[in-house]
Amino acid sequence: MAFGVSPVLARLSLAALLTAGVLAAPHLAARPALATEAATNGAAIAYERDWLVTPKAARDLIAAGAVALDARDPKLKAAEPLPGASVLVWQDLSEPNLPTKGRLIADDTVLTAKLQALGVSKDKPVVAVADPVKGWGEDGRIVWTLRTLGHGKAVLVDGGLPALLKDGPLPVQAAAKGDFVVQRTDRFEIKREDLKASLGAPGLVVIDAREPREYEGKTPYGETRGGHVPGAKHIWYRDFLDKDGKLLPRAEIEKLLASKGVSKDTSIVSYCTGGIRSGWFTTVLNDLGYTARNYAGSMWDWSAAPPDQYPLVTQN
Repeated sequence: MAFGVSPVLARLSLAALLTAGVLAAPHLAARPALATEAATNGAAIAYERDWLVTPKAARDLIAAGAVALDARDPKLKAAEPLPGASVLVWQDLSEPNLPTKGRLIADDTVLTAKLQALGVSKDKPVVAVADPVKGWGEDGRIVWTLRTLGHGKAVLVDGGLPALLKDGPLPVQAAAKGDFVVQRTDRFEIKREDLKASLGAPGLVVIDAREPREYEGKTPYGETRGGHVPGAKHIWYRDFLDKDGKLLPRAEIEKLLASKGVSKDTSIVSYCTGGIRSGWFTTVLNDLGYTARNYAGSMWDWSAAPPDQYPLVTQN
């Protein structure tokens, strides 16, 4: 089937789209419905578990009025614009300067104003798009950010913008000012001090989502010190993707995670340099049904702290 909107789906509401089961990506197609789904009108519970959608589902959502957020690097936006999409980069919602660069802006009033200007509303889905081959997981970082700030209907597209545009141009209606108000949750985020206090706790696995050279001690992106958090396992976030930027089959991802000691009973904390790649990683893990949090400050934050209190390991 083409990725265009079918006559039937075009007449369905967003809640009906969710109840009809068209949102989940293929790797989650066999998931059982949550027991409380019928009692809550379907939409919130489906979004609670679905953080990633198929290109077709994303096209249907956007056609039905969801806000499209183009999270790509400015150079990629300039090379292939997405008319009508709201434009941002992860830096727009993050602290600008080292060593706090990567942390979310602390002032909720500032974040609320920024998101409303982008058209983000409390009851309207948001589809974040980026380029998983040429980018850094920016769409996942934006979805993680929105979920952390209390927006429960933010999703990214499996395969990113290239997959979304495979069936032709995407008609996007420019969003009017939104009404979303930030209400943070700590379900998906962990701070430096809490991570330090949790190291070695039973059931916790810390994942370093950076390149192998970074895990081993190289500092190509401005970290004060090199190495990895003591006890951290290494999974480069791109190890979840095929050559086209689409997620590998669920069984392959679960096998990789299991090799690092990760199960559905595990609590996972991910980090990278500034929480961008690990934000994407955390979004995908939550979509797969794992309990996962992102350390937004990541290595910029950890490596700037006193070495005797926040050590790093440079050997495997």
